[in-house]
Amino acid sequence: MNVLLVDDEPLQLARLEKAVKEASDEAKIYSFTNPLEAVGASKERIIDLAFLDVEMPELNGLELAKKIQATNPHVNIIFVTAYEKYALPAHKLRVSGYISKPVSKAKVEEEIKNLRNPVIFSKHKRLQIKCFGNFEVFVDGEPVRFSYKKSKEAFAYLVDREGSAISVNELNAILWEEDHPSYLRNIIADIQNVLKKANVDDAFVKRHNECYIDVTKVDCDAYEYKKGNVEAVRKYRGEYMIQYDWAFFHAE
Repeated sequence: MNVLLVDDEPLQLARLEKAVKEASDEAKIYSFTNPLEAVGASKERIIDLAFLDVEMPELNGLELAKKIQATNPHVNIIFVTAYEKYALPAHKLRVSGYISKPVSKAKVEEEIKNLRNPVIFSKHKRLQIKCFGNFEVFVDGEPVRFSYKKSKEAFAYLVDREGSAISVNELNAILWEEDHPSYLRNIIADIQNVLKKANVDDAFVKRHNECYIDVTKVDCDAYEYKKGNVEAVRKYRGEYMIQYDWAFFHAE
């Protein structure tokens, strides 16, 4: 679970970080005293839960929450503040919770038990794939950077096929209107190299003139949806790999 902590006071931030670590040993924590830096971090990875101070210069907690929600629509926002007057504005933002200072392990545990948007992934697998909305790939919560846009699209198509072996000819036809065998070799090599560097290359299988995704090696929101996972069904808004035209015909 990726947890974002933001408080412009270093001592308060340290206290918050200590409480979160004590409350959840699964939390991967990203701490910031600068709310603008926190916005950048929220664009680089999936944020499951954010504890935000409200009174901060440059960008207050309410404004920060809106920016984080823009890129992480299912994030759980919990405000941490000593001021009761922010309870109503926080409620209007449909946040998950509200903690009054001083922060404690018990308060954090209570909020984690009652998250508005429960986290879908069990986190048992390092390779996580998001198909709802834009297609994105993560390893240990960090975004995977392919060298070519077509590498990411090819990987997306294989994910969409759910473990079915796809011929190189079919993959070529999806990526380009004309045959580009040399480009396709580069694309496949890029996928292999990127996943190998992250030590998750066993999820991608290439044999002879076909390749496929080993679905047992990944966590994927679309796969969970088809299994009937209640939280996955709740999070689906009719948008599936929206950056790829071919995906329109594959979405349910």
